[in-house]
Amino acid sequence: MSGENTIGVHRLPNGQLMRVMPDGSTRPMEKKSSDWERVRNMTEEEVTANALSGPDNPPLTDEELARMHLIPNPTKIRDGLRMTPLELADAFEISLETLLEWEQRFPLLTYTVIMLLRVIEQDPCGVQAALEKSYQTIK
Repeated sequence: MSGENTIGVHRLPNGQLMRVMPDGSTRPMEKKSSDWERVRNMTEEEVTANALSGPDNPPLTDEELARMHLIPNPTKIRDGLRMTPLELADAFEISLETLLEWEQRFPLLTYTVIMLLRVIEQDPCGVQAALEKSYQTIK
């Protein structure tokens, strides 16, 4: 990260990168130019050597890769089920507002939401059956 006091970076809707300071304030990131011609002319061996030498982003081990799971994309799940946002929200008892928020911010979902979406993606009928059964138990 740029600057020793920077605790984070976020991107504004216009694409500008902002440094987040310890006090919560933000400052624009300094623009650094890249030598793209040099990058384009690098051999695969040079690219690999540069990637492996970066201390901030070491390559993942086979064990780390095996433990990784993609974050489910709510929009893709909904599209796969051929449902509108309202239909999916009704079918799985999720408020429409919440579902739309998940669709807009899916990389930032909580672990609980990620687990729910994985279950819906793997067995949507099972989730609906479980929801129906829970109502029958309550009555």
